[in-house]
Amino acid sequence: MQGLGIYIMAGIYSFAGLMHFIAPKPYLKVMPPSFPYPKMMVYISGLFELVFGLALLFDETRSYAAIGLILLLIAVFPANIYMAKRMLQKKSKYSWIAIVRLPMQFVLIYWAYLYV
Repeated sequence: MQGLGIYIMAGIYSFAGLMHFIAPKPYLKVMPPSFPYPKMMVYISGLFELVFGLALLFDETRSYAAIGLILLLIAVFPANIYMAKRMLQKKSKYSWIAIVRLPMQFVLIYWAYLYV
């Protein structure tokens, strides 16, 4: 299963990275207003997701990519907190997704750690 897991993870991160460029608006909406240059931050995080996602596919770069993803997941955690707070304040019917996403970050970090 670990062999299949790496392909699933690589696909998820590569797709998510591409989406930062194709449709940046949803990512901009979750960017805390205190962060400078939000559009550039969205593009940079998307680039890292794409590069790390693809790098997971190669034995030579897999560990580096996994470490990079762990650091990226930690770096974007404030945006996830901001998104959850914002959705709760707006009383969105999708608030539960934002709340579930917070502990999911730790699951994703652990999943990446399996490939370090």
